[in-house]
Amino acid sequence: MTVFPSARLRTTLVGRLRAAGCVFAEDEAALLLSTAGSPAELAAMVDRRAAGLPLELVLGWAEFCGLRIAVEPGVFVPRRRTEFLAEQAVALGRPGAVVLDLCCGAGALGAAVATALGRVELHAADLQSAACGCARRNLGPLGGEVHQGDLYEALPAHLRGRIDLLVANAPYVPTDRIRLLPPEAREHEPVLTLDGGADGLAVQRRVIAGARDWLAPGGHLLIETGAHQAADTAAAFTAHGLTPRIVNCPDREATVVIGS
Repeated sequence: MTVFPSARLRTTLVGRLRAAGCVFAEDEAALLLSTAGSPAELAAMVDRRAAGLPLELVLGWAEFCGLRIAVEPGVFVPRRRTEFLAEQAVALGRPGAVVLDLCCGAGALGAAVATALGRVELHAADLQSAACGCARRNLGPLGGEVHQGDLYEALPAHLRGRIDLLVANAPYVPTDRIRLLPPEAREHEPVLTLDGGADGLAVQRRVIAGARDWLAPGGHLLIETGAHQAADTAAAFTAHGLTPRIVNCPDREATVVIGS
């Protein structure tokens, strides 16, 4: 807000957010206060958050790798654990690389990799029109092109055999475990962005199966997966001619399989 909030207002906000079940009420209050443009907007934002709308959708953005990624209702909200996937891709990349963010959602991975590497040829693809619209907002300023469609069917033919870094945070929650997700995910994010089929790997397998046709010589495929699923994800890499390695970040409970 343009007017510095009083200590009393901040205390009131923290109390209301805590009563609504927000574990990090102090941090959330600070974000809401810094984002709202007026007292009326602040009140509306607090009402939405107290009603259970995810904080990122209330703010209109999510922090990812130090960037503010625009998000909106109906679009998967990027998770902080996925920053580990972005970091692994950056470590393998170079300026001028051809980068594809597949199952891009809001385009957080593509934005983070492109920002870190500098000049790249950036592409992203998603099945959902809402996600593609959001990704265009985030990737347009970076020169990124966003394609709508089902995985590789969305891509222009000129990308075949040219992609240096293919990053994918495809859905990997087993269908019967979606009901166990936090309400913010299962009630406010499209099921298709979460549901990975019976064992959680249905979409991953399709990504892996098509990757070699699109990767450049020496290119890499990087997929986020669950720690308990990593061996099966890696086996799918091997079955489709990719040499996998599994990397973990225990602090963020993040697991990535990298294939080359």
